[in-house]
Amino acid sequence: MRILLTNDDGIHAPGLKVLEEIASRMSSDVWVVAPDDEQSGASHSLSIAAPLRMRRISQRHFAVRGTPTDCVLMAAQHLVEGKRPDLLLSGVNRGGNIADDITYSGTVAGAMEGTILDIPSIALSQTRDHSNGAAATRWDTARRHAPGVISFLLRTGWPRDVLININFPDVPADQVAGVKLARQGKRDQSLTRIDRRIDPRGVPYYWIGFETADERSRPESDLAFIEAGFITITPLHLDLTHEESYARLAADLKAQGGKLA
Repeated sequence: MRILLTNDDGIHAPGLKVLEEIASRMSSDVWVVAPDDEQSGASHSLSIAAPLRMRRISQRHFAVRGTPTDCVLMAAQHLVEGKRPDLLLSGVNRGGNIADDITYSGTVAGAMEGTILDIPSIALSQTRDHSNGAAATRWDTARRHAPGVISFLLRTGWPRDVLININFPDVPADQVAGVKLARQGKRDQSLTRIDRRIDPRGVPYYWIGFETADERSRPESDLAFIEAGFITITPLHLDLTHEESYARLAADLKAQGGKLA
């Protein structure tokens, strides 16, 4: 099995090294194509206003000056020699990608692009306590449990237009409560803030940040299960069409004979 790895934390990120360890337990044919620098929050963006620069680090390791989406495209069309990858793994991200995080995530976007290219794709993230900057990321939790979760998913399979989003809880590896299939949760966006600061020359600058709080969420959501110490598996669909609204609007338009004026 040929496995392609990417991330959004950059080619030298510790989570990518963890992902290489995980992938090497599954295959000897592992390729790494990751951003040259951090691309957190890049979402599913493409570099279309500047050229892509690439450097080869070793035989199957490449750094691309671009987004995770750029990396997957470069890998599939130019860098991975011979057959296309059988599996794409994106991560392991430093921090969770749950609830609304998914829409911003470069980690999830890497898996999105793989799915668009018809490569079975999985995003993996290790949650951590962002309120304590000194807290270590529990990489051992992802390292120990990811192979079993991935193997289960590969045995079970999933549709071609779906990607899988996995999050590991911020607990020691031996204290994981289990594995749960989870729905995408919804954060309290009132906790988002823009922090205004002043640089040494008296010029203001701004940081986007998030306040921490106990968030209520529906019981089967990724937010709820992660808080309870479970590994979460969330299948994500690339077709963003809202079927209920589509059906209602179609009926209303038909009732007007297809004319609005």
